[in-house]
Amino acid sequence: MIKLTDITKRYEEKIIFDHFSLELPENKITCILGESGVGKTTLLNMIAGLTAFQGHIEAPEKISYIFQEPRLIPNLTVKENLKLVSKLSEDEEIHTLLSILEIEDKIDTYPNQLSGGEAQRVSIARAFLYDGDMILMDEPFSSLDLSLKYRLICYFSFLWKQCPRTVLFVTHSIEEAVLLADNILLLRNGKIEKEYSIEASLPRKLTDQENIRNCIIQDVIGK
Repeated sequence: MIKLTDITKRYEEKIIFDHFSLELPENKITCILGESGVGKTTLLNMIAGLTAFQGHIEAPEKISYIFQEPRLIPNLTVKENLKLVSKLSEDEEIHTLLSILEIEDKIDTYPNQLSGGEAQRVSIARAFLYDGDMILMDEPFSSLDLSLKYRLICYFSFLWKQCPRTVLFVTHSIEEAVLLADNILLLRNGKIEKEYSIEASLPRKLTDQENIRNCIIQDVIGK
């Protein structure tokens, strides 16, 4: 169980979280859904140990982080970037993972030669190669066109099924949340305002997607 207890975080006079508590189920995909500026990225950074806070967080020591930008090391090839996080990985394992993501032919390519979607797929591969117990994702699909976004969500879902881990990702997109998450938490004014649970089967049935999507939209617009 990942547990945040009595978390307080402020930037100068602005209070982001005030005695905030949250528990996340293990080996499930949880989404924090909220508008820009509500503290979604701050929440991830506190869990990752990148941002100071008051309170207590129980989380795994080894955590993968998929950022909005791929953040690959520019002077290393795709293979070399992946080897950095998993030096013990066999080349065959890396080839297999890149094959699943449909970028095996980019293994000896440098980051500046990759498209945005290809680079983000490398960052997904890096997250799964790292021997961690949790994956954090900060709006990793936000800059992608609709078709590529859906493909990457499918890639991620497939890899997660092969090796389930606790996943927390944040987004302002209801569609992304419904497509990927087992649990969706609506964050507003530093508090979890509502929680939605979705049947943990992928791909989602269209009726399930529409029902939960409409429910969230009604809650968001109704405020």
